[in-house]
Amino acid sequence: MLLKNVNKSTHFRLLFVLLQEIAGIIDFYFGKGNISPLLREGYKIESRTTMTKTRRKKHSSFLGARLTSTVSTALVLFLLGIIALLGITAKRLSVYVRENMGFTVVLDENTSDSQIKALQKRLTAAPYARKVEYISKKDALRELSMEIGENPEDLLGYNPLRPSFEVKLNSEYANASKLPEIERTLTKAYPYIRKVSYQKDLIKLVNENMRLIGLVLLGIAVVMTVISIVLIGNTVSLVAYSKRFLLNTMMLVGAKNSFIRRPFVRSHVANGIMGAIIANVLLAAMLYYLSRDMSGLAALLDKKMLVEVAVGILAAGIVFSYVAARVAIARYLRMDRNKLYYM
Repeated sequence: MLLKNVNKSTHFRLLFVLLQEIAGIIDFYFGKGNISPLLREGYKIESRTTMTKTRRKKHSSFLGARLTSTVSTALVLFLLGIIALLGITAKRLSVYVRENMGFTVVLDENTSDSQIKALQKRLTAAPYARKVEYISKKDALRELSMEIGENPEDLLGYNPLRPSFEVKLNSEYANASKLPEIERTLTKAYPYIRKVSYQKDLIKLVNENMRLIGLVLLGIAVVMTVISIVLIGNTVSLVAYSKRFLLNTMMLVGAKNSFIRRPFVRSHVANGIMGAIIANVLLAAMLYYLSRDMSGLAALLDKKMLVEVAVGILAAGIVFSYVAARVAIARYLRMDRNKLYYM
């Protein structure tokens, strides 16, 4: 009843096994010359078929393990690249916001042109000034009229506004601790300055928020780096685990640790390079589609920064794979043979 459920190829295999056993008995008692040539040829064919299938199975298993390692490394490096881009974009955005902050220097009405030029020269040469713009009384009146929709001079009979300088700060000076010092220096050196005005609370709030965002991104980057190292290490360890008996056999025949380690490390470094290339391609595709929908993104990202991120991902793939491969191999090179069966 059991043989009815077995296909024809299995019947032939069982028949060959039975004939081989009979041939072995005949050979043992009567010598090899008495074995039928047909049985010998059948044995050779069956042996070649079994060896071919074994080789194919090992080859497909090797390719599967390598593909899994490469894809896992690529995904991990892709996430690291996203974190790196977020960090750089946040830093550039912080600089952009701070450089659009500044203060206004309001002058007396009777300030002469020579005094205005002297102050303008001083502000332009100052290290904290990114951009200096002089606004005369007429320009200030024109801007105010456009904003409110009517001319205040027609109502009051005179221009109530004063000449001023609008100063945009460099990012490192856009904080609430340095602006009071700048204010004291200017008012002391130029008595015709009526006042220096700036939004102290807004500047303080922006700096606190930017600092908080930076700390959050730094924490995420550290966590993602640790996770990346662990994931790549686990992937490499699984491959090393599948080859633990091969490694031990090489040690038994006298191979040195460096000889055993070299091909394994090279293979995984190659996987790391391939994974980094795949991660860079994914990042490039993501940025391409995001830049089509977000026009301001291109202003925050330049070619130099993108090249640095791509090189960093490639370096991370090489270093992480190299370190993980050495650590994984070292574990099995130091392990006792008897423990290999109980892992």
